[in-house]
Amino acid sequence: MNRVTTVSDSIDIAADPVSVYEQVSDPTLMGRWSPENRGARITQPGESTYVGMEFEGVNKRGFARWVTRCVVIAAEPGTRFAFRVESIGARRPWLRGKIATWEYRFAPENGGTRVTETWYDDRGAWPNAAVQIFDRIATGGNTFAEFQRKNIHRTLRNLKQELESAG
Repeated sequence: MNRVTTVSDSIDIAADPVSVYEQVSDPTLMGRWSPENRGARITQPGESTYVGMEFEGVNKRGFARWVTRCVVIAAEPGTRFAFRVESIGARRPWLRGKIATWEYRFAPENGGTRVTETWYDDRGAWPNAAVQIFDRIATGGNTFAEFQRKNIHRTLRNLKQELESAG
């Protein structure tokens, strides 16, 4: 069975691309929209998000809690924000490895912004059998692609609702 390693979804938001980018590119705010993320701590603060910036994401799924260390790989205001998850752990991110990349693209659409969120499974070196077992345990029976498809949809819906009600 071929493994799905990329999942993406889009939504239109009645706000300009730069304003939407400013919200999404601040990792400390993601917990407001994501069903799993509970926010982040920026380990190397700057005036704004920049390529190379590191942050630790705090996450929760059911009773499971974990922390990830992430590095920003794209910070193009109003256009693109992306980060790579480089390590993970229960209380601190100690297990290093290629885990995932998250990307957000922002494009003008109908007087607002089309936001596209994409998850890339970076676990290419893992054997398929190991991935299948791990994914079913970690997601309660799904593959990560199936699981992330639902999470992305919920995140985008929550982002739209908050930004449009605030605007």
